[in-house]
Formats: sequence, structure tokens, C-alpha cells
Amino acid sequence: MPTPHPPRPPYPPPGKDTGEPDELLAGPLRAGSDAEGSRSAALLMARHWQSAQEYAVICLALSGPLAHMVTATAFHQVLGRLALGEPAEALRPRLLVAVRDTVVNWSGTDRITAVLPGLGKPAGGRGMRAAKTLIPENRALSDRSFHALPRLEQALLWHTEVEAEPITVPAALLGLDTDSATAALGQAREKFREGLVRAHRELAPGKDCRYYNRLLDVPIRRGGALLPDVQEHLAACSYCRHAAEQLGHADAAPGVLLAEAVLGWGARRYLDSRPGRRPGPARGGSRRSGGRRRGGDRPGLLGARRRTEGEPRARTRASRARRRGDDEPGPLARVPAFSSRTLLTGVGVASAGLLVTVLAIGMWPDGGDGTDPVASTSAVPGRAGTPAPGTPAPGTAGLPAAGRPTRLRNAAANLCLDIKGAPGAGAGVILAACSSAVTQQWTYDADGLLRSAAGSGLCLDSHADAGVVILGTCADTGSKREKDVRYDLTVQGELLPRWDQTLALASTGTAPGADLVVKARDHSPAQHWTTDASSARPGSLSVAGTGGPSVRPAGLPERDA
Repeated sequence: MPTPHPPRPPYPPPGKDTGEPDELLAGPLRAGSDAEGSRSAALLMARHWQSAQEYAVICLALSGPLAHMVTATAFHQVLGRLALGEPAEALRPRLLVAVRDTVVNWSGTDRITAVLPGLGKPAGGRGMRAAKTLIPENRALSDRSFHALPRLEQALLWHTEVEAEPITVPAALLGLDTDSATAALGQAREKFREGLVRAHRELAPGKDCRYYNRLLDVPIRRGGALLPDVQEHLAACSYCRHAAEQLGHADAAPGVLLAEAVLGWGARRYLDSRPGRRPGPARGGSRRSGGRRRGGDRPGLLGARRRTEGEPRARTRASRARRRGDDEPGPLARVPAFSSRTLLTGVGVASAGLLVTVLAIGMWPDGGDGTDPVASTSAVPGRAGTPAPGTPAPGTAGLPAAGRPTRLRNAAANLCLDIKGAPGAGAGVILAACSSAVTQQWTYDADGLLRSAAGSGLCLDSHADAGVVILGTCADTGSKREKDVRYDLTVQGELLPRWDQTLALASTGTAPGADLVVKARDHSPAQHWTTDASSARPGSLSVAGTGGPSVRPAGLPERDA
């Protein structure tokens, strides 16, 4: 095994950013062009490496080679998903989440911690692994609202509110002019807040909470006092109390709210590390350094009211700050400048031993110990669902109710989903000529698990291998791997992984032996699945081509096509 302490690559190397949007740079990765793909990967790493590495240091409570290993692994995962077709907008928060999840996974594997003892720090990896949840309960609505936004709007919010960068930075990363980006940012802020209100209503545990939905929203938005009966309800209901806190933060301290909702662990320390939040006229530190003062450290009910009552003034300060920020020069002024040649030399040569070590560790068999990559966001019930009862659904996958296995036939290839080799955690899944083999029998449970009939406790895992679908162990509700092995079914027969519902289960070809991946949802036949007509029965989902009823699994909300 290579030495665990290879020479440290030069970050950041000298050079100049080309100013190309992230999505444009992702094109060669998807096309499989070696030369252009290497250049694109180098530039994407150049732009986002420093932030990801700084967050790795926060998660590990340790700097040095281990932080570089974690950061390199996160890039390997995220760039691999770009190559499979995932959109390239909002890369920064996705990379940060990949960093966090890598630390959690590694720190929970004895074989890795034995060779990387730095993962065992109580303030770092060991503490993260022991935490009940990485995302606070009082940020669940914000997590849901942020991830429901289009990725372009996620990028605008993240870079302006969390990274405290001028609008010119995300505009350049997205390929927008400043005026268009500014208008889109205003819409994103409003949609995020509306998403909070909608999430509060949709996830409400009872009719009383739904009744108080607008009675919370309107006064907090206007900066007025809550009605006495609303205050009485908040005193007894933690769910609505958390909602009030988040609504109060949405305008007064959105950066704090977003960082805690998306990252959870180390969010405040990451915020404090952002150059745009540091004091000093060159960085415009006053413009964002007030986030802590406005938001408080650990908001409670009284803190939420104080922020709400002072909201108009905070909003005015924020608007003045944003106008000042728009005047800062250079569209990518605070994106680290890298030379692709130097970066490829630094990462590809000086860190070759380090990356080989990372990949070797990543391919160690997990033995079902639950160390597969964790879900990228907190588990929020009802992120998406399946068609409502009685909806006519020609072309629906028709997955059976629990306990009734059936074959899954790909609409583009007319081949069935099968297991490659012996069934077991880590086995590949492919398309094969349809047969009566037990490896082609699958059951869709009401909780979204897609179980194999070939082995007890084996489910289809979409997250363990950078978007390549394999067979993995089923995960319990509430576990860190829950979303990796759960899918939502659309009326057209698409299977959407719950860890990222802009993706869909798809074949990579139409010939026997084609692999299965999750890629950007495009409604193509390669992403549509049907079942055997013989599986139709009362209580099952509709069968392709029959126009029969489609029954929604219990506990899942309606999701349209």
C-alpha cells in the first residue's frame, strides 16, 4: 500500500480561471473525452477545492493529508455523477455534503480507522458517527424547501447567502448575466420561503398545525406580533415552534439557516471560514458578518420573536449589503484561480499515492456493516411520492404490493433487471433476457424499498458506487442509508432515488449485459419500467398498457409525472 503521507500537492496552484460555466465544463465529462474531460475536471476542482477542503478540516477537526484524501474522494463521487448526466449547477453544496458523508462513512469502518487514526477524534469523525442526526430537527423544513428548488436557484442562494459572495460569482458559474441572476435570486428567496410554508403544511402532524400555518407565516413575514392563541400553540408544539424559528431566519439570517439545513455538522464553523464574512473592506465583511448577530447561536422561541419583530430593519440592511456586493469587481473574483496544467500535475502526480489509497479503501467490501455512503440530506418524510389512487396510468411500472414479486422490464431494451453473478451485497445489476430466474424477481415495498427475491435483506442501492446501481443491504427507516435504497414511483414507471429525485433509474444500453445507473431524469424509454401482466391483482399497482388503477403505497404523498 502506498505511504499514507504522500507529498502535499500545491493548492491552489497559479493560473487563471477561464470563466466557463460549470454546466459547460461538465459536457466533456459526459461525452467521455479524455483530454477535454481532464481539463474540465481540473477547472471544476480548481473552483471548488478550497471550500471543500476547508470543510473537510472542520469535519475531521484535523488538517493535513487526511483532509486532502476526504476532499479528493468527494470530488471523485460528485464528478462521477456528473459524467452519468447529473446537472452541474449547485456543485458547491453537493461537494460539501459528499465531504461530510465521506467522513461519516470512513469513521464507522474499523478497517479504515485502523490505518487512518485521525478519523477517531471526538470533535471530528467519531463525534459525527455517534451523532443521532447530522441535520438538526429544527431545520428539517428548510432542508426540504432548499432541495425542492431548481438547482440554479440553489446555487444562487448558496453562493450569496452562505458563501457571502457577490452575485457576480454565481452568475458566472451559471452562465448568467448579472441582471438575470439578480432577478432569479429574488425569486429564489421568495420560493425558498414559500417552500418553508408549504413544507410546514404538508408535514404537519395534525390539523391544528395546519390551521396555524398562515397564522404563523403572515405575521412573521410582516414583522408583527403573533396572536395569543398562536403563541399558546407554539408553547406546546415543538413542530410549529421550529417552523416559526425557520420562518424568522428566512429573511433575517438565511445563510445560517441554509448552512445548518444542508450541512448540519460544523455549519457555523464553515460560515465563519467564508472569506466574504471576514471583517475588512476588501472582502466586504460587514455585509455578511452580521449573520451571527441576526440569527443568534441556538435560536429558541423568544429568539425567533425578537428576530421577527426586527425583521424589516434586518431586511433593509441585507438589501443594502447586496447592493454593495454587486459592485465588487470580477465575476469569479473569489473563486480560487488554478492552472489546469498545474492542477493535473499536483493532483494527478504528487497525490497519485494518496488517491490510490483512497480508492483502495473505498473498494474494501463492507460486509453489510452499514458503511455505504449516507443520504445526502436529512430524512424528511414525504419528499416525493407516487400516483394517487384511481389515476389512469398507461405505461406505469406496475410494481406489486409487498410480498408479490415480479420482473422489471426496461421499456427501451425489452430486457429484464437481473443480478450479475452470485446474489449478495455489492453484486452488480444488469439487463438480461427475461426468464423465470429468481434473480429477476423484485418486490416494491410500501416504504420504497426495491427488494430482491434472490436473498433476504438485499435491496437495489443507487448511491454506493457513484451512481452505478448495485445490490446492497436494505436499510431501516431513520438510518443514514435510508434514501440510498428507497425509490419513488411516478405514473410513467420511473423509479426516482430518494437521495436525489432529479435522477432516475436507467439502463446504459439496450443489449444484454448493460449496466444500470441513476442519471438525470429525462423521461426517456431507458428510464421507464414495466412489469409482467400476470402480476395484476387487486391491491397491486397498474400493469403497463392496461390502464388499470394505480395504488399509492401507504405513507407516500402524491407525485405527478
